[in-house]
Formats: sequence, structure tokens, C-alpha cells
Amino acid sequence: MKDELARFGVAMEQSLLAELDAIVQARGVTRSEVLRDLVRAEVVRARVAKGAPAVGTLTLVYDHHVRELTERLTEFQHQLGEQVRATLHIHLDEARCLEVIVLRGRGDKLEEVAERLLATRGVTHGRLDIVTDVPAPTGHEHGHSHVRVGHAHAHARVRKSRP
Repeated sequence: MKDELARFGVAMEQSLLAELDAIVQARGVTRSEVLRDLVRAEVVRARVAKGAPAVGTLTLVYDHHVRELTERLTEFQHQLGEQVRATLHIHLDEARCLEVIVLRGRGDKLEEVAERLLATRGVTHGRLDIVTDVPAPTGHEHGHSHVRVGHAHAHARVRKSRP
């Protein structure tokens, strides 16, 4: 079922409107599309704060030469159990790895997990993206298994959950 559009007026300062129009032009969309995106982002932020069921991707870039960092990251993910649904691990160069961790749980708790992992010594970049309009876990999810994909680096891995 398609949600019907509603029209309404918005008042804002001319200077702010000029900045909005610059964003609109750069994206090649309409004011309405940009405003909808902003409102959706605020709705998600409010839902996360209330602990709504969510899924998220946490992207980390880290220096794998930092002593025991890889082991600490892996151990923390194991402690999270079923909240970690899948991971993707990529070697960027001789020193840096990129890891994408797919998480599921309460939005506020996912933010806490992300903050802890992003604050880990050796993690140089990261970002959490959350979606909240997902059904709550039913408790009927199956356990996960580990699939190893080897290549030139001994610590290469792909961990994938099975439905």
C-alpha cells in the first residue's frame, strides 16, 4: 500500500533556504526529497534512543599490527553472540584491514557496541549505520557457523550467519 503524500508549508531563514537549495542542486533532487531524508534520519535517531529493534552495519578500519587488536575485536564480537549476524574482513594494505560487522538488536545497544569498538586502540576510522524499521527478533533464529576463506594472510576470515 502506497503512503499518500501530504503538502505543508515550511518557514525558514533565507540563508538557510539558500543552503538547502545548494544541497538540492548538488544532489539533483527536489527540496521535498531532501526534507524527507532529513526527517527519516531524525525518526531513526529517535527510535534508536528509545531502544527500537534495529539492524546496523559497523565499518571499522584498523591497523592489524597493533598488538592483540585483531584478537580483541574478534573476542568482543564473540561476546556479543547473536547480535553479530555477519562480518566481512578485507585487507587494504600491509597494515590496515577493513571490517564490516552486521549487527542486530536494540538500537541504543548497537550504538553502545559501536562506541566501544570504535574507541578500541588501533581502530583509525569507523561508522555505524542503523535501520530501525525492522521486525524484532522472534527467538527462532538459528545459530551461526563460521566459514573460513583463506588467502595470503593467516588471519583472513569471513564469518557468516546462516538463517
